[in-house]
Parts: sequence; C-alpha cells; structure tokens
Amino acid sequence: MAEHPRQLDIPPGVWGSDDAAEVFRAWIVDNGLDVSFRTAFDSPSTWGILLVDIARHVARGFETDGVCSQEQALEQIKAMFDAEWHRSSDLGTTESRQ
Repeated sequence: MAEHPRQLDIPPGVWGSDDAAEVFRAWIVDNGLDVSFRTAFDSPSTWGILLVDIARHVARGFETDGVCSQEQALEQIKAMFDAEWHRSSDLGTTESRQ
C-alpha cells in the first residue's frame, strides 16, 4: 500500500518492538472523520484510558506550539468532548472491514 503525502510518521518506539500494534488511525476527509481501528483490548474501558492519554499528548503539543497552556488545552478538549458526548454533531457510521 502506498503512503499518503500527509500520513504521519510511525513513532520511533514502535521500531524493534515485537508487541507493537497500531490500534487507531484518523483522517479528516471532506470535513468529516474517517477512521480505522482495532478493538484491541479486552475491555471497552481501556479505550477511555487511551483517549485521555491522547488528549494529554495533544494538549502538550498545543503548549509546545505556544497556542495555550497544557491545562487550558485539556479544559477545552474536555469541554468539547462533554458537549459532543451529550449532543453529537455527527454520529457517523461504522462498518467492519476484516
């Protein structure tokens, strides 16, 4: 499969690890979200941990870029997460591609 010009690099910690596995990939396509994922874990609750960890990484990125502090970014992420959780702007669809 060819690489896309806007594809992110594989994180360096993946190389040389026998147990590394990609579990989620997200793209914005025509102003919508297009994802592929593996359920990967024994419990859906583990995804909660993963999503919070991702939010923290993103918040640190905004702080590094000088946009806002990590704390401010996390507050904004959580506020929008809660708003979207209670009133989704787009439920999307999910289909198996196994």
